[in-house]
Amino acid sequence: RKNLWFQWKVPSSPTKPYRTRTKRRREEITAVVTASHRKKRTATRKKPRRNKMAIIKEVRGFTPKIGDNCYLAETAAIIGDVTMGDNCSIWFGTVLRGDVNSITIGNNVNIQDGAVVHTLYQRSKTVIGDNVSIGHNATVHGATIESNCLIGMGATILDNAVVASGCIIAANALVLSNSKLEPNSVYAGVPAKKVKEVTPEQ
Repeated sequence: RKNLWFQWKVPSSPTKPYRTRTKRRREEITAVVTASHRKKRTATRKKPRRNKMAIIKEVRGFTPKIGDNCYLAETAAIIGDVTMGDNCSIWFGTVLRGDVNSITIGNNVNIQDGAVVHTLYQRSKTVIGDNVSIGHNATVHGATIESNCLIGMGATILDNAVVASGCIIAANALVLSNSKLEPNSVYAGVPAKKVKEVTPEQ
């Protein structure tokens, strides 16, 4: 009896092919599941992002005109009657909206993240000269900024104001409408007032 029990409990050679088939079947199932999983991962895997263009839109028949060698960030918006010179950079979140009047930008102009340039309908245009830098979140609304100026972060230049050549507008300053600033001067405050002359180092 003991020997019979052992043979029944632990079969010898007849079960080996069965075990081999079971193992082989298990490997086949595993291979199918693995291939299916890889296929799903490939299908759901995010495709590499392509370089996107800035938002450039025509408004009222006006299409923006961009000069040579300009950098336009992906989320910058350039809309309508906008004319831009060469070697300019328009950074992320910047809006140049020439929907109701024209915006003219010279060469070597840097308009940084979050800045807004706009105009008034039939009442003011924006003109920006050469070699101008406009800081983050600044607003230029229907004003003239002559060449070689620096507009600080968060500054606001209102309609028909004229920022003369060589001026520095401090951060968060407010230049009121119709203001005529002196050249080569530093302006700060709300409303902006002349603080000092621009030094050669500046």
